[in-house]
Amino acid sequence: MTKNVLVTGGTGLVGKAIETVIKDEKPTDEKWVFVGSKDADLTDIQSTRAMFEKHQPTHVIHLAAMVGGLFHNMNNNLDFLRKNIQINDNVLLLSHEFKVHKVVSCLSTCIFPDKTSYPIDETMIHNGPPHDSNFGYSYAKRLIDITNRAYNQQHGDMFTSVVPCNVFGPYDNYTPGVSHVIPGMIHRLHEIMYLKDPEKPQEEKVFTVFGTGKPLRQFIYSIDLAKLFIWVLRSYESVDPIVLSVDEEAEVSIAQLAESLVKAFDFKGKIEFDTSKADGQYKKTASNAKLRKLLPDFKFTDFDRAIKESVQWYVENYDHARK
Repeated sequence: MTKNVLVTGGTGLVGKAIETVIKDEKPTDEKWVFVGSKDADLTDIQSTRAMFEKHQPTHVIHLAAMVGGLFHNMNNNLDFLRKNIQINDNVLLLSHEFKVHKVVSCLSTCIFPDKTSYPIDETMIHNGPPHDSNFGYSYAKRLIDITNRAYNQQHGDMFTSVVPCNVFGPYDNYTPGVSHVIPGMIHRLHEIMYLKDPEKPQEEKVFTVFGTGKPLRQFIYSIDLAKLFIWVLRSYESVDPIVLSVDEEAEVSIAQLAESLVKAFDFKGKIEFDTSKADGQYKKTASNAKLRKLLPDFKFTDFDRAIKESVQWYVENYDHARK
């Protein structure tokens, strides 16, 4: 039986990475369709139904969401809550109606309780309120896990979810004020180097990092995450969420990230930290013990190499990158 795999949010960072891996793999027993916001309005049930009717999926990877970085979330919690609840409810309802064999939805480590012990794991998602800055997004995402369990309990549907750590790579969103930390820094460093004060010698230029540079993060390269998503779709048979994260030892500080970017860009100026800007959570270390038990030999791309490839993509595709 040929699998018909529909990927919502298929034109974004993770969708593009999955498409890249599938193009490389060329599976003969799977047909993959990647849809973006231009193809359907997933907050609208009729539009979502029309998409399902057109593609008749047997499997769904659900990535579509209203997303944004720290500052965007803080000001729009209601929008993040309502839009994401609508999107997720429509996609899961239609997946049930169309008897989809398996749905893999995307959660995020930022939905975990704010007050928690580390490392966080899959069992702790609902153990307390999320960080106040993005509670709208977090509760909407947590509801995916609740909805998956309910569909499974009432109808036996295999709807599951994955929890990636911070993702980065080609085709990211570099829009100032909306972007996450890595694309935001790539965009700003590129501007400093090539667009601002072109006459000024690079040695005199300053790259300002928001915050103290101390917070720690686990970053996963989109291509690595794509391979893990495909593995979950084909091989992971449980409704319970699974954390898809690099190992705990791979955690880097924002200051280390800045150094890696400076190296990738070959920037000759200096780095400064604007401590008047918010840091967000100090750490959100996630345990990938469950993943490692099931996939002990998975090799993650070296961080500096992944950063270099991401920077290279941005420089080469600057004209049509989302910014």
